[in-house]
Amino acid sequence: MKSNRRDFLKLTGAAGLGLAGANLLPGCNTAQNQATDGNLSHIKQAVDKSRTQHFNMCGYRAPKIDQVRIGFIGVGNRGSAAVERMSYLDGVAINGICDVRPEQADGAKERIKSPGHNPTLYTENAESWKQMCDSDEYDLIYICTPWELHAPMALYAMENGKHVAVEIPAATTVDDCWRLVETSEKTKKHCVILENCCYDFFELLTLNMVRQGFFGELIHAEGAYIHDILHSIFSKEMRYDLWRLKENAAKNGNLYPTHGLGPVAQAMDINRGDQMDYLVSMASNDFMMNPLAKELAAEDASYKEYIDKPFRGNMNTSIIRTSKGRTIMLQHDVTSPRPYSRIHLLSGTKATARKYPLPGRIATGHERWFTEEEMKSVEKQYTPSIVMKIGDLAKQVGGHGGMDFMMDWRLIDCLRNGLPVDMDVYDAAAWSVISPLTEWSVANRSGAIDIPDFTGGSWKTNKPVDISLSEGANTGVRI
Repeated sequence: MKSNRRDFLKLTGAAGLGLAGANLLPGCNTAQNQATDGNLSHIKQAVDKSRTQHFNMCGYRAPKIDQVRIGFIGVGNRGSAAVERMSYLDGVAINGICDVRPEQADGAKERIKSPGHNPTLYTENAESWKQMCDSDEYDLIYICTPWELHAPMALYAMENGKHVAVEIPAATTVDDCWRLVETSEKTKKHCVILENCCYDFFELLTLNMVRQGFFGELIHAEGAYIHDILHSIFSKEMRYDLWRLKENAAKNGNLYPTHGLGPVAQAMDINRGDQMDYLVSMASNDFMMNPLAKELAAEDASYKEYIDKPFRGNMNTSIIRTSKGRTIMLQHDVTSPRPYSRIHLLSGTKATARKYPLPGRIATGHERWFTEEEMKSVEKQYTPSIVMKIGDLAKQVGGHGGMDFMMDWRLIDCLRNGLPVDMDVYDAAAWSVISPLTEWSVANRSGAIDIPDFTGGSWKTNKPVDISLSEGANTGVRI
């Protein structure tokens, strides 16, 4: 019998919120840990799949906001680019920018591209972001800080009456995933995970094709984050306080699952007709990070603390089974010298699609992929209305080829028109929880572990979000 929610919190040792977040997986911080019982075993028994839902945020229409007043926390690499993108949108007021580095906040302010924005800069100390969340001058808090800060900041913002848009992953522990869900339900504030890959062009095309029945019944999907960022992980200039290096030295699992998972989860209607039931995960050894740490330590003594770290394995491969009996394969490798890939494979009873290696391809049989002319015909028939409306503008503004801008535009349009958001708090929790669960599985010889049902059973009746833009879609763009 599954434990109840209170038992779950007790077993996982839920503690005070804290900026660093709770470490839900004690003893699972190294790649060498292969424990099969003891202080890890309670995680498997404690996964709660029968909680009572307080309020269903799936399909929830929050009151319309004519002008969305935004505060940004963290304006390093992604945050400053988001400030610029948002400044192009009508119905937006950039009221605040927060960063522990004053020069970053100043630089982000300089990237604003349209008049009418006069942001307050919050740079006094590491707690300044709370002043922003406490203020009545904000409707939306946009969080782009290091991973361990995402959940604490999102929770505090919702508790203070703000909608939240939070970079990936939304949380790094199972407990914080639950906290996000319960706080969003309690406050009726959206917690939107900023998974930009859900708004890339081929992903949106294939999602619309799935909704129109082109693939028949989906059977299997594959997603990944295969991206050689080895040297940037060790870069003091690119990663503030080497936060990403610390993450890779502390955990062994799929640390960054949502780029690959998000788009295929949407295609499979996860949390809206199906749910992820359980997973297994396996990791290779680390063949790249420790040698680089030793090389850097020979010239810079500050890297010496990493020369004996058992970094997470180069390649993590995880398999998820859904309640409907479908499967999802996820991979994570950010250190091997391989071409970039998110795979994005959808396999159905009538057709198959695969994005990588580029360009994206579709087939309806084993003989061949569609020709270029056949692909153009498919795109003409199935390109969704959001792409037809702002696709060209998105490419012009940019952000990973335009998908970042499309994501921001859609978020603001939903808030301004009182529409359900495409990616709600249940998606934020379900997609993010994969990371700690894969960590547990790797440490337990690829043992199977249940995936919590954050919807409290409402996945059986929840409906997919309509991407046809049949209503709303009034947000303009100033370029």
